[in-house]
This record gives sequence, C-alpha cells and structure tokens, in this order.
Amino acid sequence: MGWTMLYRLLRPALFLLDGETAHRAALTALKVAPIGARPKDDGPLATQVAGLHFPNPIGMAAGFDKDGEVPDALLGMGFGFVEVGSITPLPQAGNPRPRLFRLPEDRAVINRMGFNNGGIEAAHARLAGRQKRGVLGVNVGANKDAKDRIADYIAGITAFSGVADYITVNISSPNTPGLRDLQSEQELNDLLGAIAASHTKGDPPVFLKVAPDLDEAAPGRIVEAVMKHGLAGIIVSNTTISRPELRSSQAGEAGGLSGAPLKPLALAQLRAFRAVAGDALPLIGVGGIGSTQDAWERIRAGASLVQLYSAAVYQGPGIAKQITRGLTQLMRRDGFATIAEAVGTE
Repeated sequence: MGWTMLYRLLRPALFLLDGETAHRAALTALKVAPIGARPKDDGPLATQVAGLHFPNPIGMAAGFDKDGEVPDALLGMGFGFVEVGSITPLPQAGNPRPRLFRLPEDRAVINRMGFNNGGIEAAHARLAGRQKRGVLGVNVGANKDAKDRIADYIAGITAFSGVADYITVNISSPNTPGLRDLQSEQELNDLLGAIAASHTKGDPPVFLKVAPDLDEAAPGRIVEAVMKHGLAGIIVSNTTISRPELRSSQAGEAGGLSGAPLKPLALAQLRAFRAVAGDALPLIGVGGIGSTQDAWERIRAGASLVQLYSAAVYQGPGIAKQITRGLTQLMRRDGFATIAEAVGTE
C-alpha cells in the first residue's frame, strides 16, 4: 500500500486529534518508517540554484520538521530539498497551547507556535550525525527574549554552516513580537551587513525569508539590501496575518495563516519581487502551493524553486511525487527542456 492510500485511510483518525498532537504523530511515524530512495540527481527536473544542485524544485518548507528530526525520510518521499527549523540559539517552549489549528473547509492552517524548538546544540548534534544525502536547508531564528537578535542570527548561521547546504534567515514569522520589524530598511541593512561580515568563502549560501504582508515599496528595498550584502536569494513568503474570507469556525484564531487562502497574496508578492529582481536574484516561492498547477504557476511567475507544507496536511506524504510527475509533463507540454528555462516566463 502506497503512502497516499495509507494517509487517506488514516487521515480521519488523525483529524480527530488536535493539530499539534497529529503533527507529533506524523514525525514519530516518519522516524520509524522505511526511508525511500531520494530523487535522482540527473532527473528531468534537476536544476541549479545558488550554486547548489537540486534533483527537483519541490521542497518541504520550514515548520514541519522544526528540530531536524526527519529530513532524510522527507527526501525519501520525493522532495528535492528539505528545510528544517526555525531553530533558535537557546531552546524555547513557544507560545501556550493550543497554537496550531486546521481549517479543513478552507484547506488552511493557522499557527502561533512561536519558534518552539530544542535549540541549536541539540539540532546541530542531530544533523551532524546524519549521512549527507540530498539538499538540506536550515532555517534560523532569534529567541523571543534575545537582547541582541542580530547576534542570535549570526550564531545560527555559524553553527549550521558545517551541516547545512543552505541557511535561511527567518525575519518574517508573525508569532515572535517585533521580529518583522527587521524587514524595515535600517534594521534589515544592519542585519544583512552583519551576516555579510561574518560570511567566509565556502560557507553555505544564505537566503532571506520575508512576509507576504508588505507595502508596495518593500520588494524594491529588500531586493536592493539582499543584493548589496551578497545574500543568495529571497524566499517569498511566510504566513500572513491578514484574513481573506474564510469558512472555518476557527478562522478567528490569532497567528499566521497558510494553505490555499494564502495563494493569491503569496503569488502577488512573488511577482512583485520578480519585477524588481528579474534574473539577478533567485526566488523561492512558498504559500498556498497544493498542486502541480500551483507549482508550475509559481515557477512561471519567477520562482526557481518552490516549497510547501500545509498542503501535505490535507493531501499526505505522497504530494511531492505527485507534483513532480505532473511538472515533468507540463514542462514538456510547454516546450521547456529544463525547469530553469521556464522560470519567469509567464
């Protein structure tokens, strides 16, 4: 029995559990499940981004595997890359439970987790002990009570430079008070300047993850700052604090909204960043991607890679292979020899 069929059978029982308990159960299952073969490096969807080779452009976004417990199991499910985290220097419990809510009527999720994780030391020990197989990203954040948030980010980047293929600087979570202020012009330049000063030749590329809730001028100044300080690219985008029309009874819960309702906003922001960056800066598209068509639309809009998470809650662990099969067909249908050729061609 395949993963997709098994998940369809188990999903009603999982949805009887609260969201966080079900998530923990999924991680536990992945720890004991056989690890499948990761995608072939030379497959039809292979692409190069920021000096890294990706077997396909579909990644698991940060948030699912916060502590780097199951990256290889996820790669074995067909993801071309996996991003773990967010990980902060010190362990922290995060916000009070309940803090993770499924909105089935909207195929959405609201979370206010608050960077709950076991800290750098535990995650580093875990990741350092794995045999490298496939592209691994580590998403780093700052502790809620950090006196110097820039120092927290530098600590994360420094710690994981030896075990990660790339590192993501997350300044866009809505669940840590004041964190999104780092997207303002002066604070962003201070942070990126410090990252650039600490970066040495051979260190993994660093991406910046931004929020979808930005003003019209933000893409221009963020792209300018990222290019000025030599970061590898931008991930567009994190969860939204806005609330489109939703049907679920839990629509009023505080936190970041992800899943299908985020798609229009995340797509619009990707287009806005692409309009400024053009081909000069790689973009990773995230938010509301739940099908082959969604992924293809994001690639054609300017994303060199795409990530998903919430869609896997509803569709199960077979989603990566499903989307990659479809992408191969769409790429050939539309006359592209490679994924890279299709980026930004809408």
